[in-house]
Formats: sequence, structure tokens, C-alpha cells
Amino acid sequence: MLLTIDVGNTNITFGIFDGKTLITTFRMTTKLLRTSDEYGVSILDLLERNQIAGADVKNVITASVVPDVMHSLNNAIVKYFGITPIIVGPGIKTGIRVVTENPKQIGADRIVDAAGAYALYGGPVLVLDFGTATTYDLVDASGAFVAGVTAPGIRISAKALWEDAAKLPKIEIRKPSSILAQETISSMQAGLVYGQIGQTEYIVKQMIAESHYENVKVVATGGLGRIIANETDCIDVYDPNLTLSGLRLIFEKQK
Repeated sequence: MLLTIDVGNTNITFGIFDGKTLITTFRMTTKLLRTSDEYGVSILDLLERNQIAGADVKNVITASVVPDVMHSLNNAIVKYFGITPIIVGPGIKTGIRVVTENPKQIGADRIVDAAGAYALYGGPVLVLDFGTATTYDLVDASGAFVAGVTAPGIRISAKALWEDAAKLPKIEIRKPSSILAQETISSMQAGLVYGQIGQTEYIVKQMIAESHYENVKVVATGGLGRIIANETDCIDVYDPNLTLSGLRLIFEKQK
């Protein structure tokens, strides 16, 4: 089995593949600092709770945008699984050519999403990831990563509201029953969700228009992506496991 690990700013997401089939996923928070032993024991325990033995894991591939956790996490994989993980970075075959002005500035997670979307849905493809940041990445028909937009994610926007405005409370992020809000909580929810929908539709429309590409497939992923995808016609596919699938596809290219 293959263990795929996506280290994001908010969560570390793990996926177990048996061949091309995603068997299970689980998460742990990124911001809690852990030793290699704590990572190792936690991962083994989560695998066991999903009826998977640690010995069944034969390969590991990781993509990370949080360098601070990588030393302990990598040591945990080596110590508890006896495996040296593949790390997505320079020199790794991904199937994607980055042709932006400074390719080294493109995060591993965005490359993985682009690789997954291009392999699964073809190109040109516009990949939207609703994570800590909301990213919009354009891949052309040949598999070249040609442009990307980075915007504040919904949670970042929500946190700014309740941390910087003294009388605004922490709220659940969800679509309210109407945009015509009549009290504080639903007014915040309306601003966050409908604001994100409007941003999404405009950026998608503008990126496609300026690229002059035809038949662009728009693929979304990320924890809050389903809320947005359900409310707009500009997103063709919502794939919650796109990053994990991209990691699997990249792993297969290293064979």
C-alpha cells in the first residue's frame, strides 16, 4: 500500500492507496508541534483504527508547504515504517512543466493538484483549491503550469473578521438561508460565502478570458470547496481527494 501525505498550513491529510484505489483518509492538525515519536505513534494508531497494519505500508510520498514539520515527520516515517519517503520537490517527475516567471515559488501542493487535475481531467484545466488560501492555477493543454492566483481563504477572512472587529463573534462557516441577512451571524456568513462565490466566478471568468483557451475544465478541491462548488456553475468538478490522487500519480511516475 501507498501512504500519501499532504502537509498543509491547517491540517496534515493522509491517504492510503491500494493500487489506484483510495482506501481511507485521516487528518491531524499541523499547528501542534510533535516529535518524530509522536508522529509515528499517531500515524500507526490512525492506520490501525482504519484496519490497516503499519507493515502493509510499502511506500510513502509527501508534499508539504510547512517546512518546520518535515524533519520530525520524515524521521517518523523512517523510524516507524522503515521507509525513506519521496518528497515532492525539485528533481521529482510530476508530469507538469512550470513555466511561470519563478517556478521555485510555486508550492508543492499546487504542483500536486495541477498534476492530479491534468492527469485525471485533461487540459487545459483550471484548478481551484479552497484551503487556508484559495488558489487558482491554470494548466494548458500540453501540461504546462502557466499562471496562478492566490487569494485569502474563507477561514482567513473569517478569522480577520472576529479577531479585528471587537463585537463580531466566531461563527460556523456555512451558507445562510438568504443573502438578505437580518442579524450578525447570518450577515457574516453571507459576506464570507457569497463573497467567495463572487470572487470565484470573477477570477475563473477572467483567467479563462485572458488565457484565450477554449474548453477549460474547472476542477475544485479543498475542505470548503464543496460549499462553493454547489453554488456556482463555473466549477465543473469538485474532487475532495485531488491532492492525494495527485500524490499517487506522481509516485507512479518515479518507478
